[in-house]
Amino acid sequence: MDVINAIGRRKAAVARIYMNEGKGKITINRRELKDYFPSEILQYIVTQPLNLLEAGSKYDIKVILDGGGTKGQAEAVRLAIARALVKVNPEDKTALRANGFITRDPRVVERKKPGQPKARKRFQFSKR
Repeated sequence: MDVINAIGRRKAAVARIYMNEGKGKITINRRELKDYFPSEILQYIVTQPLNLLEAGSKYDIKVILDGGGTKGQAEAVRLAIARALVKVNPEDKTALRANGFITRDPRVVERKKPGQPKARKRFQFSKR
């Protein structure tokens, strides 16, 4: 099997992954998964597609992460892994889609408008 690459995005986070056959090692920005995401919840989010297909120990995954916060980064990695697994075996797509791992979450931060303190917040109105 060749190296399979995929991209996942969430909010401002972008995850580029390179997946090949191996023993189940996940490296993020040259650090172990447990070092990069110390939180058990974020580690669980990253490994959800692998656990669903019981492919946790089949592939070595190298991730290059950029931008965003920790939660957005974890969800970006999850999307990238799901997309790579679909490239490996297209029949897995229905199972991954049923669990919501294929759909890209389009929600991003709304831009700040001029003349306002934030995107929707207004300065206090004074009648006189």
